[in-house]
Amino acid sequence: MVLGVRWTVHGDGRTPAPGAVVRPDERLSWPRTFGLGAQHVVAMFGASFVAPVLMGLDPNLAIMMSGVATAIFLLATRGQVPSYLGCSLSFVGVAAVIRAQGGSSATVTGACLAVGAALFLIGLAVQRFGARIIHAAMPPVVTGAVVMLIGFNLAPVTAATYWPQDQWTALLVMLFTGLAVVGLRGFFSRIAIFLGLVFGYALSWVLDRVLGQIHSADGSGKVTDHWRLDLSGVGKADWIGLPTFHAPSFQWSAVLVALPVVIALVAENAGHVKAVGEMTGDNLDARLGTAIAADGAASMLSTAVGGPPNTTYSENIGVMAATRVYSTAAYWAAAFFALLFGLCPKFGAIVAAIPGGVLGGITVILYGMIGLLGAQIWTNAKVDLRNPLNLVPAAAGLIIGIGNVSMKFTDNFTLSGIALGTLVVISGYHVLRFFAPAHFKGEEPLLDEGTSSYDEVSRDESGR
Repeated sequence: MVLGVRWTVHGDGRTPAPGAVVRPDERLSWPRTFGLGAQHVVAMFGASFVAPVLMGLDPNLAIMMSGVATAIFLLATRGQVPSYLGCSLSFVGVAAVIRAQGGSSATVTGACLAVGAALFLIGLAVQRFGARIIHAAMPPVVTGAVVMLIGFNLAPVTAATYWPQDQWTALLVMLFTGLAVVGLRGFFSRIAIFLGLVFGYALSWVLDRVLGQIHSADGSGKVTDHWRLDLSGVGKADWIGLPTFHAPSFQWSAVLVALPVVIALVAENAGHVKAVGEMTGDNLDARLGTAIAADGAASMLSTAVGGPPNTTYSENIGVMAATRVYSTAAYWAAAFFALLFGLCPKFGAIVAAIPGGVLGGITVILYGMIGLLGAQIWTNAKVDLRNPLNLVPAAAGLIIGIGNVSMKFTDNFTLSGIALGTLVVISGYHVLRFFAPAHFKGEEPLLDEGTSSYDEVSRDESGR
């Protein structure tokens, strides 16, 4: 299986045997494999379509390039790490900051391409030197704080841009999505964001028919009478056609704003490889560097043509866990379906027509969830915030990132928000660690040598 594109049929090709799993180099029958592929595409619908819309990028190009990115990832990892790559929500905040500073879509994709290049180089370094280089540079307190400030920095976008467009729809969508996340079970709980979008879409259509136009801010921020759901673009869109491509442009200020996201992407990739390793029983640690580099390369290709950057999706890990099917054949099928969706402009127009009030209700939960992933990193690593070495840089960086504090160095160079907060967390931690007494330095690393199951074995063997 040199390229990971050959599979043996698992059992009868219908369902896994009790207690068995369909391994990455196995598959079910082709009809079932394509069905699972479609399920993976649906699982990433909600977040992966919301992200490019929030970033101001073409959703058709986003879904098409997610299929290309998934194919690149599967080839690079030789079919050993099943994964779907979709538009990363971690970039939504930096896109908002870049646009607020007058940046265009080309500026956004240029900054994201730089992040993809940095991620690719980190992947190569991990391949060469091992995951210890990540441990040394980004301990859990640093990684958790950066992920947290990236998510919470987005709060003003929801409060000032989306929620005011239709506050009552936003409230109802928020409540529905929250109930879906908590109350639904199995596969449906994993597509709760997508279900919230569908609910909000339908609700906006009904309210337009019953109550007429709403007097509120529109997408441009101008207060006027307008329809909640404007489908005029859908009727004009073709059924078949290529998405809109554009070349990236590079500005140092935009690149500096975006670069902190690489920390979140490394953590996401590491978590994905560890999770798949635990579920399949395979030690995939040797593939971590390859996975990170493949993610970076796929993001570079996508942003080079005007698409958003891509990363692994936790929703798809949930689908694998629920179905016990880890076959990379299903992910090739998902990539195929994504390419088909990307070639349908009418589908992209439907996505682009998502009402602002609906996005308000969705992003209240979504942005908060991104931020709280940082808290989850702290919890999983048992970060002790009573330790001043952890508390001081994290506290300062969070307030700077969330409050969008700025520092002007020259007339043409300013650091603020995410970029400045990340710089304070990373540099502050390592500088303070240099001066800290020995009893402050007993921190667990972000990544261990393997998955938790292997760690338990090694501890048992060592008698500890």
